[in-house]
Amino acid sequence: MSDDAWSAPDGDGIRSLRLSDPKRASLKGKRLRRADLPSAGLGLDTWPGDERQLLAEWVRRAGDKPTRHSTLMASAGAARSMLADRLLQRLLREGAVEIEESHERGHWWPRQVRFIAPAALRAGLGLAEPDAARQAYLDARSRPLGHPALTRAAEALDAQPPARSLPRLELLLALDTWNAEQRSGTWRDFALFARGHTKQISEAEKTWLADEAGLADFRISPHTPLLRLRAPSIIRLPGGEIALGALPDFAALTPATVAAISGARQPPRVWHVVENLSSFERVARACAADEGALWLPGYPPSWWQQAVATLLRHLPAPARIACDPDPDGIAIALQAGSLWSAAGLPWQPWRMSPAELLGLPTHRPLDSRDRQLLASLHAGTPLPPELAALAEALLQLSGKGEQEGYL
Repeated sequence: MSDDAWSAPDGDGIRSLRLSDPKRASLKGKRLRRADLPSAGLGLDTWPGDERQLLAEWVRRAGDKPTRHSTLMASAGAARSMLADRLLQRLLREGAVEIEESHERGHWWPRQVRFIAPAALRAGLGLAEPDAARQAYLDARSRPLGHPALTRAAEALDAQPPARSLPRLELLLALDTWNAEQRSGTWRDFALFARGHTKQISEAEKTWLADEAGLADFRISPHTPLLRLRAPSIIRLPGGEIALGALPDFAALTPATVAAISGARQPPRVWHVVENLSSFERVARACAADEGALWLPGYPPSWWQQAVATLLRHLPAPARIACDPDPDGIAIALQAGSLWSAAGLPWQPWRMSPAELLGLPTHRPLDSRDRQLLASLHAGTPLPPELAALAEALLQLSGKGEQEGYL
């Protein structure tokens, strides 16, 4: 459209263009209004916060297409009607929008609003490009999920907007990694693992994930976790004493109970720390009267680490740590052993030699994640000799096993 078709700028620097078409008489009462010279830069970082917030809402809603004026005003609500009018006039003066108006009952009425450079506005407001969010979802969606329930849940997300589907897909991916690493713990443990904070999963997301995945299968408990142990010891609590040695097999204490321990007598000669629950139960029933046993629920959850650190202050003893003869078992043993090191107590691997691995009747092949984990373990602090030998045997065999086969 040539500049000659536009009216001379008015006092606010706004030009008008009559939209006339001899074949469409209804257009004779319409005009388009925009700034005479669009601003070189809006300087949005200096605008008041309420204007920036409302503008961000409008830009998200409008995208790159014209939007009805009434839609923008309604989205602002009655409480922000004056702010909306003021903001729209500012955007018009600054050359950020053009407004189509219709002439009815002697007045010009705004009908359509088009943001002239919506990508620049999104950049100035720190908003993601619409296509960027979709691409981020597609990139995340390309990662395979190893559990059928998670795959089905991801497929159901494909039809949803990226703003909703991407955070939920990231939870599914985190849960898949949690499952692959055989982790266990509470909701807070999983939230810390998935998003770096114990309270970053909303109630709606919890409900959705529980409905989609069946969290018991992924070792995430909504209930109070339990520290399972066998010991010849007597622990003192505010309400009295508990003789753990009097129990026929083992005890299960809540983290709050362990935290309330004020003293203890008769520490075990050694703590047998066993990863698999079935193996732990066998060890707990078979260990000598002066020995202790602790169940290690995979990668040590935060509640377990806190409970064991408290236990070691009252009942210090060296540890023998038994985990699956696989790459994760090595990593888990190192994490658990660090609690004994922090307490100034010795620890050593137990039943994790190449002989146990090679003596198993069946093995599972190492996958790419296993090999990556072994590489990172070799690149870190030197492994204890027995674990270093196990790592080498895993690579030579190109297979891994489970401790239930021998413990």
